[in-house]
Amino acid sequence: MRILVVDDDSVFREELSTLLSDSGHQVESVNSAAKALEALSIAEFDVVLSDIRMPRMNGIELLRQIRERWPRVYVVLITGYATVETAVEAMKLGAFDYLRKPFRSEEVQRIVDLIEDQRRFSLGRGAERDPVRLAEKWAKQKRTVLLLGALPAHPIAGVTAADLPLSDSAVGLQELVLEFVETHPHPAVVLAGIERLFTVHRAEEVAQVLGELLERVEGKAPVAVGFDPATLSDQAVLEIRAAVSAARVHGTLSALANPLRRHILRRLDEGPTSFTEVMRAAGIDDSPKLSFHLRTLQEDGLISHAGESYQLSPNGQEAVRVLKEVDQIGSTEEDRILLFPTGAEPTSSGANRPRSRR
Repeated sequence: MRILVVDDDSVFREELSTLLSDSGHQVESVNSAAKALEALSIAEFDVVLSDIRMPRMNGIELLRQIRERWPRVYVVLITGYATVETAVEAMKLGAFDYLRKPFRSEEVQRIVDLIEDQRRFSLGRGAERDPVRLAEKWAKQKRTVLLLGALPAHPIAGVTAADLPLSDSAVGLQELVLEFVETHPHPAVVLAGIERLFTVHRAEEVAQVLGELLERVEGKAPVAVGFDPATLSDQAVLEIRAAVSAARVHGTLSALANPLRRHILRRLDEGPTSFTEVMRAAGIDDSPKLSFHLRTLQEDGLISHAGESYQLSPNGQEAVRVLKEVDQIGSTEEDRILLFPTGAEPTSSGANRPRSRR
């Protein structure tokens, strides 16, 4: 990964940069938030690790600007003089995690591992595919294919290609696909560039329409849904994946869009457990951090707390089922509903492209 370290303490900045470089990452460092914004404007980074307390512009303000301008960049805030409470508040504002000074090398590695986990989860199990080639493959299998969102260089026999309907509401997409499926023999549908719908419609609307569409064509036609994970937030990617799994838990997706909370839910799926056991399962030794994630899961109605034990609620059990389903999406070529990335995995080659705003 490409990582930007931001801290006005030159000794700490060099120490952290060396640790990350020795772990195989490409690392740059700057001594202020202003220089961090300049670096982000001209180069591509996957992660920013920034001190909270800095002169002129602090880490919280830097976080706000990064979330606004580069929402696919993961921000980890470093707290020393600032209180842990401030760091927890930063997580509410969208920071991926926080790191305390003085840090241990294993703590840094744990956070990096969680970010890698999140990147893999956002990408999904489906292998990267070219939507045009997929449409051509299905056409050769004697299917009549509707290809939306990608235009082939030359006409392909058996393939009707058009752009995604972006105007009006996302329901227009549903109507177009359903009409095609109902009026053609042996139909198949390839939807490419789904992320573009998020630029003009609310994420909840896109997910709902997509989920309803997939339910209505199930058993009538195979459907492939292509998206570029580098242009969407983890929340939006999870919306798409949950819609493809026909899940009806969109109100709880923010809780699932974090690797530590997924670890907690999967541990509680094994049975009720204590705070200490949850901490061990999540692989952290920071009580305020764990309390924040447990409180988020409780507020979203996914877990309950009685005495010294935490356990899954009925909604939490449904959330775990969804996690198991989305883990399997696109795992085989024979899937009737296929979710696949159309862009490269978000790495240094694409992590900082201009993002869609929703």
